[in-house]
Amino acid sequence: MEIYSVKPEIRIVGFDDGPFLTSDNDTLLVGTIFRGGSWMDGLITNRVKVDGLDSTERITETVNNSPHKKQLRVIMLDGVTFGGFNIVDMEKLSMDTGIPVIAVVRDKPDFDSIEKALRKFDDYDARWKLIEKAGPVRPLEVKNPKTGKLKKIWFQTSAIDAQTARNIIKISSTRSFIPEPLRVAHLIGQGLRGYR
Repeated sequence: MEIYSVKPEIRIVGFDDGPFLTSDNDTLLVGTIFRGGSWMDGLITNRVKVDGLDSTERITETVNNSPHKKQLRVIMLDGVTFGGFNIVDMEKLSMDTGIPVIAVVRDKPDFDSIEKALRKFDDYDARWKLIEKAGPVRPLEVKNPKTGKLKKIWFQTSAIDAQTARNIIKISSTRSFIPEPLRVAHLIGQGLRGYR
């Protein structure tokens, strides 16, 4: 799906995970559906395995089964890992949903630390390839709407050009440095701690 222009009320679904312990089998996956950064239209949920390999599949089925699917123009992720090191294949997610993907993080990923942590897994090579496949991490300065202060955040993309992604991030960052679909998904995930 190509985005030719970015409207203020572009439909975005933002995903974050809920809190978990390393001893947990799975954790909550929360998706909030927003019109830009101003109005929440829906909530979708699923579960992902802690340190599993099912995040791409779970997000795909959650989006494809949503009654909002036809309106969605962008999938936003809070980083590319969910439930610990359950790494999303951004390219596959975009292909299987037909929707571009933007991953946003507050701080630049420390790839040396990530690689070191992944070495504990028997399937290290496959997991590290997903990290590399996510592509370059690009910086973006976003203004806090409340304070006016600038902060640098970071993003990765699949099936969308970097400038369009920057515009979407800025349009949807209406209450903090982070886009509303991700900020609210995080709050809901935290509030539903232990939800089964």
